[in-house]
Amino acid sequence: MAYTCPADSGPCAGFLVSASDNKRVWCGLSPLGCRRTTEMASSSDVHVRICGQEIIKYDLEIKAIIQDIRECPGPQASLLEFNARVKEKFNQLRHRIQDLEQMSREQDKETDRLVIQLETESQRKQLLSNQTAWRKANLACKLAIDSLEKEELLDQGASGTTRQRKATKESLVHTSSDITESLMSISRMMAEQVHHSEDTVGSLVTSSKTVQETNEEFRSMTGTIHLGRKLILKYNRRELTDKLLIFLALALFLATVLYILKKRLFPFL
Repeated sequence: MAYTCPADSGPCAGFLVSASDNKRVWCGLSPLGCRRTTEMASSSDVHVRICGQEIIKYDLEIKAIIQDIRECPGPQASLLEFNARVKEKFNQLRHRIQDLEQMSREQDKETDRLVIQLETESQRKQLLSNQTAWRKANLACKLAIDSLEKEELLDQGASGTTRQRKATKESLVHTSSDITESLMSISRMMAEQVHHSEDTVGSLVTSSKTVQETNEEFRSMTGTIHLGRKLILKYNRRELTDKLLIFLALALFLATVLYILKKRLFPFL
């Protein structure tokens, strides 16, 4: 059964739509996740855009398969086939998330790097949510298959009862092994998520300190500029005073010279 997301043609509605019967299934993508992906898609980095689109595609495919598992009536082979498919999609999604994380480290701008890191953390959480939904869908499907098999066992003769129970137990052991492996993978993913969250917090603290230091430098430069302006105005006023004094001294000197010449050349005046 194929599902599509309405976010491809408009704002995210939070559900998938079946192409065959128009049935709506909960998607799990938050509007914030869709906006982040849109911001990432507007970046000039083509590889980041393609990686984000592939992550969304794998996420939607995983949700569709999980919904198929919920609706699977059996037999056990069909459930195993669905589980094999969803495992493959989880591996592909995990690799693409790791690629997106690597791309975030290669960004030149701090803002682009933080946006991509936040989207990576969101996709990791979505991956963990999908794995939890997968386990629940498996348990629900197994209970339904077990109930159906019990009814078939009651209808069949005693000769086939032992053989069917043995097959069911083997299937349950195999499924339990798969669930244990999935839980171990979730544990590793959670440890990685904690580590990356610490790195993100450290980056935010460093950026905050840088902004504060820049602000302090701007304040210091502003004070220096105001002081220089005051000194320039003071020097301009002093220059005007000096010119006036020089002019008065020159006038006094010329008057003195004229007076001496008058006394020497025209003593009778």
